[in-house]
Amino acid sequence: MTKLFGRTKSVFAMLHIRALPGTPLNRLTMDEITAKAVEEAQVYLAEGVDGLIIENMHDVPYLNGHCGPEIVAGMTAVAVTLRKLTDKPIGIQILAGCNKEALAVAHIAGLDFIRAEGFVFGHVADEGIMNSCAGELLRYRKSIGAEKVLIFTDIMKKHSSHAITADLDVADHAEAAEFFLSDGLIITGSSTAKPASIEELEIVQKVSKLPILIGSGLNAENIERYYPFASGFIVGSNLKIDGKWQNELSQIRIRSFMESFRSLYR
Repeated sequence: MTKLFGRTKSVFAMLHIRALPGTPLNRLTMDEITAKAVEEAQVYLAEGVDGLIIENMHDVPYLNGHCGPEIVAGMTAVAVTLRKLTDKPIGIQILAGCNKEALAVAHIAGLDFIRAEGFVFGHVADEGIMNSCAGELLRYRKSIGAEKVLIFTDIMKKHSSHAITADLDVADHAEAAEFFLSDGLIITGSSTAKPASIEELEIVQKVSKLPILIGSGLNAENIERYYPFASGFIVGSNLKIDGKWQNELSQIRIRSFMESFRSLYR
């Protein structure tokens, strides 16, 4: 992670972008959506996070593997504005499984990485069946000259059934993602805010040389336990009021988490 972002251990705070135009929960204009993203980013940055990840979390229910041009345009508008706000690393995820779209936005806006779903092996998500995309996605990255945009990949993704690959374990998924040229592996719990398995993290550490990022369930109380097992720590729900991703940011929770994290950094 030092080679990628200048630190051996990094905290990435989630910016859950308000519902974009055309989605069922949309109530705000793009100017209002962008202003809210900037407001939250400034809070995170003031508390010393190492980077940001923007995600269209409020666009429920998500489409599977594609989204409209209005979503790509909206996420680009937010991304370009945030890129002007800070030179710290910024990543992007566009739900659900809109990896090519996220890559295009990242490339145009000058972001540093994307979070990709369904990189290797098929699974059944709550949006439906997702098939692997590594071959197509990396060829697309090459074709648009976006090789500087890193692709961090979820394996055995949350909110999904992995019955299709029940004969494979997390080591098989990690090894396949590395073989298919992933830039980093994201390990999560079974759903948003659920902690990752320490046992799975230990296994992935043994079988892969890629950077490991923990993508769910982190908080001020358990960060010490998870600290040895990853170089990237993605935090979202815990930094909101009552620990719920739908709520407003809680500066108390943000400060508490960052203080706990800093006490471990060396």
